[in-house]
Amino acid sequence: MKLKQLLLSSLVLVSASAWADPTYRLFVTNEKSNTVSVIDSRTGKIETTLEIGDRPRGIGLSPDQKILYVALSEENAIGMVDVATLEFLGKLKAGEDPETFDVHPNGNLYLSNEDDAKATVLNPATGEIITEIRVGLEPEGVAVSPKGDIALVTSESTNMVHVIDTASHKVVANILVAARPRGLAFNSDGSFAYVSSEIGNELAIIDTTTHTIIKKVVLDIPKSKPMAIKISPDDKTLYLTTGRAAKAAIINAETLELIATVDVGKRVWGAELSRDGATLYTADGVSNTVSVVDTATQKKVMTIDVGKGPWGLALDD
Repeated sequence: MKLKQLLLSSLVLVSASAWADPTYRLFVTNEKSNTVSVIDSRTGKIETTLEIGDRPRGIGLSPDQKILYVALSEENAIGMVDVATLEFLGKLKAGEDPETFDVHPNGNLYLSNEDDAKATVLNPATGEIITEIRVGLEPEGVAVSPKGDIALVTSESTNMVHVIDTASHKVVANILVAARPRGLAFNSDGSFAYVSSEIGNELAIIDTTTHTIIKKVVLDIPKSKPMAIKISPDDKTLYLTTGRAAKAAIINAETLELIATVDVGKRVWGAELSRDGATLYTADGVSNTVSVVDTATQKKVMTIDVGKGPWGLALDD
């Protein structure tokens, strides 16, 4: 009964005042340890480590912040954890090799199935796979718009961003971008989306009304392999992880001008931003650490040891 109630509650659109009290837990997937590190974000201390399943990568929270979802790539499944109690709630079938996902405002998960060239739409309340959508080769990044009307999926080997209408579950546009697109993020009203291209070392802005690229830049950062994107609450600043460059880039979200870089760990991959925009967290995949960056001072203020191969982050704040 508890699992059913939690899952059903995550389908309801709720206001901030209706959320459960935050735990301030930062969750980190460690793909080589098959674990999730649970960190108290207020202190930087590890609370516990969860044995979660084979090759955890993508990670996210239900709309009401009550359930943690983890993509278990080697198990073709999504693992679920109660955010408050850390109780393991079970696994759901999620198609072939789910790598990453985003959560729709209605609670459904939109997943990339890397080995299957598909995006899967999963209803976690029922465990039903609603549909599978054919996209390009090696789908990776996924982002659902704030209003939930579209979902974007990057395909690494096709070098495209696919625009999916979430009402019809049809691909309505394919946008050619630089080589090996990875990360995606929307601004707060969904009018623009950002995409990073790892091999092309490029960052681009997409107009989500016209489905066209309106600005793009090649990053002037040695060894940069851009990946995860986070946008500040005021939409003015973009934070980007740069892979082998071992830096977090701070970028003007309108002009794409590079403002600063912050040294973090090796092969910096996933990222998370606190709700108030004051703190950036990065998953440093080769260093086996999480870096904590104060966005006001643009300085790293803490390094936290986690498991092997940290990949993704989610913060309950």
